[in-house]
Amino acid sequence: MNLLLVGGSFKTLPIELREKLAFDGPKLTTALNELSARFGCESAIVSTCNRVEIYIARAGEEIAPNADLIVEFLSQFHQVPFEQIRGSLYSKINDAAIEHLFRVAASLDSLIVGEGQIAGQVKQAYESAQAAGSAGIVLHAIFQQALSVAKRVRTETGISRGHVSVSSVAVDYVRQVHDHFDDKTILVIGAGKMGALTLKHLRELQPERILVTNRSPEKAIAVARECAGIAVGWDKLDDALVDADIVLSTTGSPEPIMTKDRFDGILARRSRGTMVILDIAVPRDFDPAIHDGDQACLFNVDDLKRIQEQTLQERQQHIKPAEAIVAQEVKRFVHDWRRRKNGPIIARLTQEFDKQAKAVFSDLRAKFNGELSEEQWKYIEGAFKLLQNRLLHGPISALAEEMPEPTKHTLLEAMMKMFRLER
Repeated sequence: MNLLLVGGSFKTLPIELREKLAFDGPKLTTALNELSARFGCESAIVSTCNRVEIYIARAGEEIAPNADLIVEFLSQFHQVPFEQIRGSLYSKINDAAIEHLFRVAASLDSLIVGEGQIAGQVKQAYESAQAAGSAGIVLHAIFQQALSVAKRVRTETGISRGHVSVSSVAVDYVRQVHDHFDDKTILVIGAGKMGALTLKHLRELQPERILVTNRSPEKAIAVARECAGIAVGWDKLDDALVDADIVLSTTGSPEPIMTKDRFDGILARRSRGTMVILDIAVPRDFDPAIHDGDQACLFNVDDLKRIQEQTLQERQQHIKPAEAIVAQEVKRFVHDWRRRKNGPIIARLTQEFDKQAKAVFSDLRAKFNGELSEEQWKYIEGAFKLLQNRLLHGPISALAEEMPEPTKHTLLEAMMKMFRLER
């Protein structure tokens, strides 16, 4: 097996270059076909907003293309000067390339460690290579194992536990207060970008209805239309709060829109349970004194970011166990692959020893015919087999442990020449 990885990530490539090198839409299939045709090899491409990586493989002893040839391909395909990208790209071969892919799939090389999206993106890259017919025996094995490693890391460590975006953390808070949402009303105040993302997550809870209010009636109507909600006049804000179970506030007001005194009047009119208020506006829309943990649970953007940072810190504790899993899986994969590759040679070597042992054993029986019992001959035959196994144990183990370099003669080649074995 010869495997080559050439690529760059958020660690080495600025976003301006990542955008230029992205394989989006039909570009991906075209690139896979061109790689296979130009280099006569297997190919797969992992292209996301944070990385662009090309994997090139050959199943036999033939060496994979030089890394600069792949950089040249990238330069030509995307019409980006070679010199502009060469210094920002990394290349890895064989075991190092396998380890890198396993780490990528397990989200150990991500911008946010433990994020779950990358495993799906690696799977998509593999499926695209399958569809294009550019994935062969090597990439099938490596990508399938990478996805298996990602699953093992997720299930055996806590590296993916907890959400790390402000919007998803906000929804986690809501879930802690309410256990069902089919009878709940969400009130959206304002129309900020952060609010739109959080509202998207809240909609997945499938509430009974969504109310939208804004100082601009036109904006309220536009947001309501996008989320299948109901626009409410700004002058009806207090009435909407009386009916709301979950409030998402994201205005651009320089002053709080809801004071403690005003909110106390709203609480006096409410007959519903606890109201959850997600105040992600900066400056804040709601007076912090409103929070009492009973009738009103108020969380501002600093509260949510604090939980986000805590989650990230907790994930850091699981990096070492996850790295240990990856190292173990790389070693296992490489060992199994080499054993599979060397299988036919080991079989022929064993057959050759069997042939020679049987010849010697046959001569012994002829020479000592009648002098030994059948039981004794069986014992001698067993001793021959034991000696054979002990003699072969060293060479076979050495084959499995060898770390061959593409430009040097291998132990396998030496063994085949030494024992006169043919491929």
